[in-house]
Amino acid sequence: QVQLVESGGGLVQAGGSLRLSCAASRSIFSINVMGWYRQAPGKQRELVAVISRGGSINYADSVKGRFTISRDNAKNTVYLQMNSLKSEDTAVYYCAAATIIKMDYWGQGTQVTVSS
Repeated sequence: QVQLVESGGGLVQAGGSLRLSCAASRSIFSINVMGWYRQAPGKQRELVAVISRGGSINYADSVKGRFTISRDNAKNTVYLQMNSLKSEDTAVYYCAAATIIKMDYWGQGTQVTVSS
């Protein structure tokens, strides 16, 4: 079992930056994949970025070059640095963890609102 708590969301103007944090209740060293997803009003939840235990990273095409995911195993925390934010990035952002492949654990979400 692992609990995930996101923080760092808020209101920002277009072109601005935010850094989201996801703190885990236990060591994430053995967790295979950690990631960020988002869900905008009226839309399905979508993958934003994932990072494996070995450091492999994948991004959604819509955020490539603007967002950066990282994990700090010593702090049991995963980050999402978001730069050059656009209004279409407005969503609730969720942290997730997969012990093997499927995302088993989810945080409660943090709201990101980008004003144009």
